[in-house]
Amino acid sequence: MLQRLHELGGRTVLVSGTGPLGCIPAELAARSRNGQCAVELQRGSEIFNSELTQMIQGLNRDLGSDVFIAVNAMEMHNDFITNPRAFGFVSSKIACCGQGPYNGIGICNPASHLCSNRNIYAFWDSFHPSERATRYIVKQMLTGSTKYMHPMNLSTILAMDSTN
Repeated sequence: MLQRLHELGGRTVLVSGTGPLGCIPAELAARSRNGQCAVELQRGSEIFNSELTQMIQGLNRDLGSDVFIAVNAMEMHNDFITNPRAFGFVSSKIACCGQGPYNGIGICNPASHLCSNRNIYAFWDSFHPSERATRYIVKQMLTGSTKYMHPMNLSTILAMDSTN
């Protein structure tokens, strides 16, 4: 599919890996008794992301150009999941809006428990990062190191495009 995008004219394509699936509130509610991430889902995410990055590097090598940019969503999320207080969050385990353990059951709806301050939660609902967490993710996409964006971030891409 990525080669087809290139054949159709795609010259800069961001390809995002998966986030830390075992650490989202939905999985904590379903699989965790003590708030620990689901190991098997985390391992699956790590394997997928590693293979995706290797595939992207191979495609770029074959094309002789950095057409595809690997977005390491797992690392971006892991920053605030492993150390939520450093990012101003009270928790990375409990969603702002939801039901049940970790507010991880069901979707956000009128029957849900809603936090009083969404800015201090890393997750909005059982699956999605909050607006504040998403701003951090976007910042890493724009200016982050190759730990997050490989082989370059969006600011570098934009600077290169402006000279062409």
